Amino acid sequence: MPYKDPTPMPAGVPAIQELGTTSGPLKSAAFFIGAYCKDYNEDFMLCKKESRDPEHCLKEGRRVTRCAQDLISKMRDNCLKEFDAHWECLEWNNQKYNMCRKPERTLNKCMFEKLGLTKTIPGSPEGQTPIHEVQKPIYGAHQK
Repeated sequence: MPYKDPTPMPAGVPAIQELGTTSGPLKSAAFFIGAYCKDYNEDFMLCKKESRDPEHCLKEGRRVTRCAQDLISKMRDNCLKEFDAHWECLEWNNQKYNMCRKPERTLNKCMFEKLGLTKTIPGSPEGQTPIHEVQKPIYGAHQK
């Protein structure tokens, strides 16, 4: 049973269910959530910059949560098999992306084909193949 906070939210903050997922699914979906919810995330971060009061940005935080919920639901509806394979691989391999490139590629393909989302790693060098698209990486489950 998920944790229930005994402290009620202020009346002016819209109620919303938490995502209810573990770190594996969140890490698997992280880059897609970052792209899909970019505007809401930026609003939240700007709000946090305005004030250090945690209550100041509760509405913006709820919008981020709703956006992430929406994307996770779409991922489950459209790419469940690929999503499950990727996050389960992360769970079994200490949350290391490099150990789960094959299921990651199938998830990325499904997300692009069905939802039009691509995985983009912020700060990746331009003109180089992104690490998640390298066909024969140096580092893997077994070192060469």
